[in-house]
Parts: sequence; C-alpha cells; structure tokens
Amino acid sequence: MSTNGQRWRDILSPYVYLSSNWVSRIGVVLVTTAFILWLYLLPTFIRGEVTHPYAGILIFLVLPAAFVLGLLLIPLGILLRTRRERKRGIYPTRFVRLDFQNPDFRRLLMFVGVVTIVNVVVGSQLVYSGVNYMDTVTFCGETCHTVMQPEYTAYLHSPHARVACVQCHIGPGASWFVRSKLSGIHQVFAVLFNTYPRPIPSPVTSLRPARATCEQCHWPARFEGNRLVVIPRYAEDQTNTLTYTVLLMHIGGGDGNEGIHGAHVGPGVTIRYGSDPSRQKMYWVEYQNSRTGKKALFVAPGVNPQTVNPQKGRVMDCIDCHNRPTHIFYMPGQAMNRAMAAGKISPSLPFVKKEGVELLKQNYSSRAEAAHLIPQELAAYYRANFPTIASQNAAEIAAAGKALVSIYRRNVFPKMRVTWGTYPNNLGHKYFPGCFRCHGQLHNSVVTYQKIPKHCGMCHAVLAQDEAHPKILDELQLDDPSSMPSGQ
Repeated sequence: MSTNGQRWRDILSPYVYLSSNWVSRIGVVLVTTAFILWLYLLPTFIRGEVTHPYAGILIFLVLPAAFVLGLLLIPLGILLRTRRERKRGIYPTRFVRLDFQNPDFRRLLMFVGVVTIVNVVVGSQLVYSGVNYMDTVTFCGETCHTVMQPEYTAYLHSPHARVACVQCHIGPGASWFVRSKLSGIHQVFAVLFNTYPRPIPSPVTSLRPARATCEQCHWPARFEGNRLVVIPRYAEDQTNTLTYTVLLMHIGGGDGNEGIHGAHVGPGVTIRYGSDPSRQKMYWVEYQNSRTGKKALFVAPGVNPQTVNPQKGRVMDCIDCHNRPTHIFYMPGQAMNRAMAAGKISPSLPFVKKEGVELLKQNYSSRAEAAHLIPQELAAYYRANFPTIASQNAAEIAAAGKALVSIYRRNVFPKMRVTWGTYPNNLGHKYFPGCFRCHGQLHNSVVTYQKIPKHCGMCHAVLAQDEAHPKILDELQLDDPSSMPSGQ
C-alpha cells in the first residue's frame, strides 16, 4: 500500500507544482467567475427562457463558453510551463513530496475534489441550458435581427405562431438536431462577415422531410371531407365594391376519399419531380400508385423523356404546395382585402382600396420612410380630392394610414431586399402559378396531347364567383361571411 501511495504522490506532485502559472490562473478565474454568475442567474436557468435575445446570448452561450474555456486553460498552462522549463533546462528532477500528514495538502485535495464535483454539475447544467436556449423562438428569430426579421415577422402572424421553430425545422430526435446545428455553422460565419444572401433563398433545401415534421401534428389519414371557403374582394372603384367568391374545397385524404390530398399524398401514391432550384418551373413529374398499379411520366415541352431519371427527383410532400405554411407574405391587393374585411380600413372611404394599393407599391428607401410617408400621402390624397371627407372622417383616414403601414411592415423589408412577390405562395393559383406549375403544363410522355388536367372541379366547387350577395351564404345563414375561413 505504501508503494502504491508513494507512486500516486509522485504522479500528482508535478501537477501541483506546474499549475502555478498565469495561464492556469486565468482559467481558474474564468471558471470561478462563471460559477459565481451561475449562482446569481440560477433562477433564469431554472426558467430556461429569457425575453431579450441578447441577454439570452450572454446567459446561455457566452457564460458556458467562458466556463469551458477556463477548464481548458488550466491544463494548457500546465503543458506550456512544462515545455518552457524543459526547454530552458530548469525542469525540476524532484518535487516537494506530497504527504497526507501535511494539513495544507489535505485542504488542497479537499478543495480540488469539491471544486471538481461542482464544476461537473455546473458545466453539465450550463451546456443543457445553452442547448435549450438554441431551441427557443427568441434565439431563432431575434438573435440575428436583420437576417431573420422578414421570416420572424411573418411567423408571428401565422397559424403556427405558437409552434416553436425547431418543431418544424428540426423535428424530434438527436440526429437531426446535430445536423441542423452543424449546417448552421456556416450561417453564423455568414452573419459575422456580412456575406449572407439578400433575400434568404427559398426553398430551404436542407430541411428535414415534411412527413417527419408536419405529420407530428397533421395526420394525412384524417385530411378528408370538404371545406367551405369565403374570399372577400374589394374593387378599386370609388365605393370599394365588395364581392364574395365562395368555394367548396375538396380537401380529401384518408382512405377512399381522394380530393386534393388523396390525389397527391394518399395511400400508395408517390409523386417525384424535377424542377429548377426555386421549384417554380417544373421539368417533369412521375406519378405512381402502388394500389392501382398506375404509373405515368409527364414532361414539359422540350424535355426528352429518355433523359429523365425519376430516382434522382424530389419526392413530393406537404411543403411543395404548402410552401409558406408559417412564413406567409401577401400581395398588396390581397393584404388590403384582408385588412378591409377585418375592419382595419374603412370601405366607406372613397377609392381607399385603389389608393392604398398604389401607396403600398411605391418604393421606399426604408421601413421608417414608409411609416412616415404612407399616412401622410393618404391624408394628402383625401384633402386634395375629397376635402369634406378629409375633415369629417379624419379618424378613419388616420386609422387607414396606420393599417397600411402595418401591411407594409408585415410584408416588405428593404434591408433584406424582400418586397411584394419575393416569396411565391404555391397554395392556390391566383397570385402565383401554384397548382398550374404542373396542372395544364406538363404532358404525358407517351401521349403528347394529354396533359395533367386542371379543370376547376378537381379541387373545388365554385358556389359563387365575385357576387355581391351570394345566395349560398343566405341559405347557410351566414350573416358575417368574414367569420368563415378566407382563401389566399
């Protein structure tokens, strides 16, 4: 036992001597400082969330980094001193013997042991909190404010505003978490060196397949039945004439109820396609149905079917149509219709739809300039053309100006070069090709005159189109059509 004890003391003695250097001391200071700050911030760590993004960076990223750096500097200082003294020839051949009979040495060992245990506990908790913070909406949306401002603003106004970013962008499981963080390293450097693209390219090609994320909440087998959709539209005339289009959408899905979802992602159905990087121009589409045995290849004009390799194509999933399920940007007229239907802009103001769209489409150097000029020019328009209304309805004009600014700030971001139509929405076909990227465009590779059909009844029944008083709404006793789901 004495021989073993002596060997252990001989091994430990050099480290006790070599740890007396400035590098190791800095490491001790960093570890100690991080530990003390951790004690003060323990309530924040327990909650696991902060409201300010930069405070989150300091608490959950900088503090753990300082703690880990301190732990690394301690052995680094020992290594550097060893090399330096050996190079100068002053490295001791014998060290002070370590003896448990020495009370100072016993206290040192006890201190080192306690600190080591504390460091393990604190370090693991810091790392865990840092990982959790990187999964928060605050970190994703507000840390890189300018870069993510368009997407974060759209997210806050979306149907998924209470769903954390990582639930869609990463999904469950450790493997995709690691892959997403590794792929994000180049994004961090792009932000640091101001080399990130403007606007952010869409679609994001590194996303996890939608069926591994979307279907955590949305179950294709239950996408069935029909849905009534009411679309209000205000004309650009003096009275802002209101009309409605009423559609019965054949959502479909499930087993035996085809509809839109059943035709594209139903049981046994696999669709692959080839396109340009934006996925807005389709070159070919292959349809397979393992239940019916049906298989067909559709190609764009000028594409040789012999050159198509379906196995290299992309398998169609949710986001090929629902490509903006959360980060939705609207066109000017579309946004005006929504605001007027919601009562944010009074339709009683003459030509407010026409003038509002024109003001929204103007080029402004910044969001601040838009916020200043839009209400000012709207008020000037009514003073010049409708002076009586300008004096009697000043409050409504001011409210309309405020709503227009809100629409602009919701959809246009000059610093990121995001403007009207920058991000197409493939859901529907009114403002962008959407469904018609394939339907009515690509033809059967065997029968050249046979195209993918695009007749209206495939996806919806038109119950009313641009009618002031649709009979169907009276029959359904819908006194407030705006309470119905509104289409794109």
